[in-house]
Amino acid sequence: MARRGRKRRLGLEDEYWKLIADGVGTVTACKRLGIGRKTGYRWRAETGGLAPQRDSEQMHSSRYLSLLDRQRIASLRARGLGVRQIAVLVGRSASTVSRELRRGTAEHDRGGYDGDLAHARAQQRRARIRPGRLATDTELCDLVQDKLRLEWSPEQIADWLAHTYPERVAWHVCHETIYQALYTGRSGLSRTLTARLRTGRALRQRRRRALERTPRYVIASRLIDARPAVVETRSRCGDWEGDLIVGTASRSAIGTVVDRKSRYLHLVHLPDGHTAGDLAVGLRTTMGTLTANLRFTLTGTRAARWPPMIGSAICSTRACSSPMPASRGSAAATKTLGCCANTSPKGPT
Repeated sequence: MARRGRKRRLGLEDEYWKLIADGVGTVTACKRLGIGRKTGYRWRAETGGLAPQRDSEQMHSSRYLSLLDRQRIASLRARGLGVRQIAVLVGRSASTVSRELRRGTAEHDRGGYDGDLAHARAQQRRARIRPGRLATDTELCDLVQDKLRLEWSPEQIADWLAHTYPERVAWHVCHETIYQALYTGRSGLSRTLTARLRTGRALRQRRRRALERTPRYVIASRLIDARPAVVETRSRCGDWEGDLIVGTASRSAIGTVVDRKSRYLHLVHLPDGHTAGDLAVGLRTTMGTLTANLRFTLTGTRAARWPPMIGSAICSTRACSSPMPASRGSAAATKTLGCCANTSPKGPT
């Protein structure tokens, strides 16, 4: 279907997504661009909350008309030149120019052929949106929806499909396919199932890069780089990794401590808060039940903020020099499973 006139001003949507990527809110971005907030919300809903992927001009062959070619055709046409004259000046065949004038002009356009508007319509036709895998296979769609209602993550569903139905290659969808089907609402899945995801977000949000997050206050003498080499081999029990799972609006939290070798998990009760000091006190209580031969090292992103006396009383602590999950693989993997967060009692609402 052709683009509807000039109501959706060209380039304005790209400027809107640039502001969203810079951290500007939807309402503020709409005010800066002079558009209604409902328009901004509609653009976000159409793409599930993330900016649409647009191909640049350099990615297409020169055999296709570029924006400059269409602007030249519009300028020459406005001067009254014929199709063959325009074709000679632009360096294209007369049939190409004639077809472009016919395709790029709609009945409701005012003023005839417009190069910018015609280029936008050509990009819209080039998209060739196909129905998703889940939209064409109702059996697969029903199966995925049943797992989502059980609060399975898309990653778990994708792995389960590959292992349970190895002979049905068409069912081996990746987790991103499920996410896009959920948030766009055009691929068979109900958008109401987004409430069953771990985040519970109605719209997707772009992840911040690890180096752009709030810096941690680390103590140089306790960095993870100084951790004994035997910890990396995972050959002994007693090397632990700690993490913190925070609930909605920071109303509740629970600490996790997982052994690097056995993957044995301890949950840390935090009834009085989840500051670094509260977590250190909870760890001291939880790990105090272990014998000395099971308390060698403890790695965590907040270890550098623990009071020195409490940290040394637990075991030899190390702080991660980077907030990236790879620095504490066992703890990050445990947190990613989401089981602790989903099954633990929540704080007051």
